[in-house]
Amino acid sequence: MKFLVDAQLPVSLARLLQSAGYDTIHTKNLPQQNTTTDAEINAISIQQSRVVVTKDRDFFDSFLICQEPYKLLFITTGNITNTELATLFMNNLSHLVELLQQNYLIEMNRNAIIIHH
Repeated sequence: MKFLVDAQLPVSLARLLQSAGYDTIHTKNLPQQNTTTDAEINAISIQQSRVVVTKDRDFFDSFLICQEPYKLLFITTGNITNTELATLFMNNLSHLVELLQQNYLIEMNRNAIIIHH
């Protein structure tokens, strides 16, 4: 599984996913870094079969309307510390990966993982 972590989430999340063995890039690693447009992120996601990990509602809406990006992990935790976010991911990562293998749009908040069809 490959991930692309959006600018609204910390680089430390991308590192966490990398350390868990997943091919992961953060928008800071892209040529335009955190100014990479949503359209460019969607294109990279589709070209490289990457799950976009984001808090940006625009990606959620884009997926519902255009089926872009390739797959989406939409984080709806509200304000959360980087440590809390890392803990949330580590506690749920294997389940998230399992769900993302069979689904295209997953939402995760502090209390639940929601599959959108």
